[in-house]
Amino acid sequence: MCGIVGYVGSKQAYPILMKGLYRLEYRGYDSAGIALVDGDLKLYKTKGKVSDLEHFVHDKDVTGTIGIAHTRWATHGEPNNINAHPHYSQTHNLALIHNGIIENYGPIKEELQKRGYKFISDTDTEVIIHLIEDIKVNEKVTLDEAVRIALNQIIGAYAIVVISKEDPDMLVAARKGSPLVVGIGKNEFFIASDASPIVEYTQDVVYLNDEEIVTVRRGHKIKIKTITNKDKTPYIQKLELNLSALEKGGFEHFMLKEIFEQSRSIQDSMRGRLNAKEGTVKLGGILDYEQKMANAKRIIIVACGTSWHAGLVGEYLFEDLARIPVEVEYASEFRYRNPVINEDDIVIAISQSGETADTLAAIEMAKMKGATIIGICNVVGSSIPRATHAGSYTHAGPEIGVASTKAFTAQVTILTLMALRIAQMKGTIEKSRFHRLLNELEAIPEKVKETLAVDKQVKELARIFTYTRNFLYLGRGYNFPVALEGALKLKEISYIHAEGYPAAEMKHGPIALIDREMPVVVIATNKGTYDKVLSNIQEVKARKGKIIAIVTKGDKDVKKLADYIIEVPETEEMLVPLLATIPLQLLSYHIAVMRDCNVDQPRNLAKSVTVE
Repeated sequence: MCGIVGYVGSKQAYPILMKGLYRLEYRGYDSAGIALVDGDLKLYKTKGKVSDLEHFVHDKDVTGTIGIAHTRWATHGEPNNINAHPHYSQTHNLALIHNGIIENYGPIKEELQKRGYKFISDTDTEVIIHLIEDIKVNEKVTLDEAVRIALNQIIGAYAIVVISKEDPDMLVAARKGSPLVVGIGKNEFFIASDASPIVEYTQDVVYLNDEEIVTVRRGHKIKIKTITNKDKTPYIQKLELNLSALEKGGFEHFMLKEIFEQSRSIQDSMRGRLNAKEGTVKLGGILDYEQKMANAKRIIIVACGTSWHAGLVGEYLFEDLARIPVEVEYASEFRYRNPVINEDDIVIAISQSGETADTLAAIEMAKMKGATIIGICNVVGSSIPRATHAGSYTHAGPEIGVASTKAFTAQVTILTLMALRIAQMKGTIEKSRFHRLLNELEAIPEKVKETLAVDKQVKELARIFTYTRNFLYLGRGYNFPVALEGALKLKEISYIHAEGYPAAEMKHGPIALIDREMPVVVIATNKGTYDKVLSNIQEVKARKGKIIAIVTKGDKDVKKLADYIIEVPETEEMLVPLLATIPLQLLSYHIAVMRDCNVDQPRNLAKSVTVE
């Protein structure tokens, strides 16, 4: 983990690889490196940013029309120059880059050390390249065959690309549990961990499946085989990605751009699926499984991080509208329990990237127990859509900022559409309410635009709380997951400690924290448990806490109590999360900027968590 780029063709590789690394910076990383072949195999790497690597090589020889490059997010071994990728083989004839974790690297390393191999890094990755070279030399096989044999001895997750000084026209790559995509140009090939480094060069791509090995050679066609040596026919797809989506578009940060894109991303997630005038909801991706979902005795939602918070909103939606019991599970815990899963259960797996390792593992376990798996994902061609029985893409577009914003509201939009459709099929919703909700959902994109108008107000509010050390976020009902998500955003990008709680739970412990130094963010819109939330606000005020309230436009009662208010448009209770979350995203963003934090690439975080 994190970013992979490879190139072979007629152009100079260095500028292509470096541009690719910059495109992959959003994934989060702590070191970077590059290897090029031009007679010799040249390898340069350094701790720090891609710009540090660029500065490091400014006076080095970077010629060559074939190369590999990598940004690393540390797993085995601290971030430093030695542990950075690529890694040489013992003879320096081969180099390799790797995303993932090799679980059995210890015994393999011990065996290779007995054979005389010297290890200079603390990484599990170095084991792979030494093993490949050992097989290549001793079994006298080609590089691609040596890779195949080596991978049969490896346990764990990987996406690897290997380059050879002895064969300067070829790259060999493979994946298991970590994404790889191959771009096919005119007499050139690109390999990357996602499509962002490829999009400006070609629209023709092949997404590798688990345990597949791809060989790309200058002047030849792409070849794919499995680690069991079965040939596969490459399935070439058109890339659904626009280059402009990878640029900031005049915004200071990707995160701010993506917050402001939410009117469009919600609209795109509903486009062709919702028709309020005709009173229809149609999700083509789950059409063949709608009846099975309607008949389900239970829905289990598995996800991590922000997607888990979207799943919590989904729990309220499905239980409220479709009257189906729902359990929302952290995928990282679910996979290690021995959960009771029945064949008539529906498991909904939610992931922005479609590559979340824990969620993928939870899917595989649930499939083995006979459950039907429905995916909600943003990235076309990623692993989760291919691992599930059916599902829906969110169509939020590329999300570059590590802290998820528009993906959250897009996921909630899809969950709302699913719940409405299943409720309609089951007859658990009155026709009048169904049509009212469709009309209101169709109006949400415009109300999001209206909500975004609070940006300047939130920016001024952020100045007051820039140096606050702790925050408490409170919400009830549909707004409880919004409180959790608001607290997570603040933690992720500003490094301020924040906790989200159900408002009624405050008196069961967290109320001890409240004093005049504790800002409390309360989602207090005028639906559901409004009167109860008013009481919770009074409890905070009695203890001198500072109240920041998210209220419905025109509210008078909360305004009398709160120190600061932020208004959002009126909407149906179950749609409030689509609006109320936006001021919280803006608050986190502006506080982080004022604290001089790296908003798009927060420390220690990675966009796509492809390892445990």
